[in-house]
Amino acid sequence: MSDTDLPVLALTTGEPAGIGPELAVVMARDMPTSARVVAVGDPALLEDRARAVGCDVTVLALAPGETPPVPRAGVLPVWPVALRAPCRPGELEARNAAYVLETLGRAVAACQAGEAAGMVTAPLHKGVIIEAGHADFRGHTEYLRDACGVDEVVMMLATDPALHAMSSTWHGETALRVALATTHLPLREVGDAVTGPRLTRILRILDAELRHRFGVLSPRILVCGLNPHAGEGGHLGREELDVIIPTLEALRAEGLTLDGPLPADTLFTPHHLARADAVLAMYHDQGLPVLKYAGFGRAANITLGLPWVRTSVDHGTALDLAGCGSADPGSLITAVSLAIEMVQRGA
Repeated sequence: MSDTDLPVLALTTGEPAGIGPELAVVMARDMPTSARVVAVGDPALLEDRARAVGCDVTVLALAPGETPPVPRAGVLPVWPVALRAPCRPGELEARNAAYVLETLGRAVAACQAGEAAGMVTAPLHKGVIIEAGHADFRGHTEYLRDACGVDEVVMMLATDPALHAMSSTWHGETALRVALATTHLPLREVGDAVTGPRLTRILRILDAELRHRFGVLSPRILVCGLNPHAGEGGHLGREELDVIIPTLEALRAEGLTLDGPLPADTLFTPHHLARADAVLAMYHDQGLPVLKYAGFGRAANITLGLPWVRTSVDHGTALDLAGCGSADPGSLITAVSLAIEMVQRGA
């Protein structure tokens, strides 16, 4: 593959007051050579943040239609988007919510036009976007679903397999992958959202993407119950009996390999995970605390079911660290590396 044939990834730089901009410039010091990574954001902001954290990186603003250059360590190409208001590290500014949404829109447009094969996203701040007047905003995952006009997407986080040989807290040999049946919902709304049609769509997408983007020939998926002890035969809730079990039986008849519903408090043990390619948790805080304990800072967030690859970091905006030079780029590096692998495997 020639340098000009390398895939392009759009990297949105996230909330400008957070650590996203500096993570982008720090990562550019050792820019991956197997893809052309183009940041989406304000070039002046990125230059300011590079100076603030003592990072010697050249920010290269691209003109409309300009071909992204071959990757070089210490050079960060940028598709420019202008801040709406001055920005100080750690201080949210509601007027810049529109800037954050424009960076997302620019990355989506690049993927739709074939300018980019996928996108990687630095963290944004949901609260300031909602407070700026976008009351329905729930996060990257839901935004991308709606922007692409697809009925369903799946949020999945995956740890970096390289961690596991070094970690005393994790006993597996492969990446831990945890997908979610529901994403950013208040807990009291989760039970009503766990329906047969939703689970069917999500498990079909998860099975298909594990095959297509991760090279798993016959995926085995472990499915959590919703209630404690997976409902204890209906004594602690009937969602398992009325919804989850019938859905899994129907999907097994289609050829999917599904175990469950299993109690979440025992599913996340080496005995079960050793034979799993992914776990489907019923809600955000059922599955993600375990994954982040296993690999926080070296895991990536993935949106499955889109027409292109999208990965993201496993952490938030860390306003308290912004501009200090102490933010760890490990998760962003994992997200970029995983996006490259997924693009190459799915090509």
